[in-house]
Amino acid sequence: MPAAEPAFLPGLDLSRILYEEAVRPLLDEAFPGLPYAAARIGPGSEVLGFDTARSADHDWGPRLDLFLAPSDAAAHGEAIRRLLADRLPKRVRGWSTHFAPAADPLDPAAHMTASDGPVDHRVAVHALGDWLVAEVGQDAAASEPGVRDWLAMPQQRLAGVTAGAVFHDGPGDLTTARTRLARYPDEVWRYALACQWQRISQEEAFVGRCAEVGDVLGSAVVAARLVRDLMRLSLLLERRYVPYTKWLGSAFALLDAAGELTPLLSGALAATDYPERERLLCAAYEAVAVRQNATGLVDPVDPSPRPYHSRPFLVLHAERFARPLADSLTDPELRGLPLTGTVDQWADSTDLLTGADARTLRSASAAVRGGA
Repeated sequence: MPAAEPAFLPGLDLSRILYEEAVRPLLDEAFPGLPYAAARIGPGSEVLGFDTARSADHDWGPRLDLFLAPSDAAAHGEAIRRLLADRLPKRVRGWSTHFAPAADPLDPAAHMTASDGPVDHRVAVHALGDWLVAEVGQDAAASEPGVRDWLAMPQQRLAGVTAGAVFHDGPGDLTTARTRLARYPDEVWRYALACQWQRISQEEAFVGRCAEVGDVLGSAVVAARLVRDLMRLSLLLERRYVPYTKWLGSAFALLDAAGELTPLLSGALAATDYPERERLLCAAYEAVAVRQNATGLVDPVDPSPRPYHSRPFLVLHAERFARPLADSLTDPELRGLPLTGTVDQWADSTDLLTGADARTLRSASAAVRGGA
């Protein structure tokens, strides 16, 4: 009979155990005094704390990221990989340290499996600056990101770099980078908020217009888009990065606003008639608008819904919140930009947001800004 799967424990705990009980002793023995950082950051459900037993079926397990200076990574990276392949324990808390590709050629994920020989481990050795450039397009350990850098960084990548856990940071550079990337600077935050309100203003009247012409499905689809935008806006208001789509609801549930907003947003999605959908959406608009006013970023704006011009649809007229935020910008690189936002406020392609390199993201972002 096959061996029973070991008890699940959060991936960050497993990574910490791998480092403390296996990797650190080997590094101390073979490379005494080598400056490095050890962490579990970047892509992965465990980095955000959302992994479950289901996560163990691919790209999950005893994993670790080691960050070295470029010269040390070039000089010692391959030797570290070989050392760990030969001397890591075969299992940590019952979970295999050996990963193999899936038998299905269409499955790109790696899966834990037993090994009698050296382990194909998932302890990755990186030059810190190169890794940061690959992840977010900017070596934030070396310098503060500029406005154009921020606009081209997908929030889900920023979430991965700044979440997770750091188990050791001898040089301190990884901590510096994570601190610099932890949240948007004030001016970029204002701009992103303005753009998110602008997105809502562009579609809030369509829920009623679709229903008026008998397009029940279209009304529901627009409402769902608005619910998503309100969730993303709520994350921005609490200065949290918006994660990869499958974790949007999980991240939203951790917000201070979630207790008030979840019944309203869930109700709007479940509503089968327009009046109820409109009532719940308007209550949600007002609740988020009150929270926007509470930030004190600009003078308060009346948060009550109102008719959409002469048409019989109640809306917030969310542009009333976008304009003051845009007008409050003092950064010359942000003032006058179209309210299109950061890359993930106008792009909705997983391949772009998760797979594109920094140059592609920067070029796309510049094109959307009209070459600015």
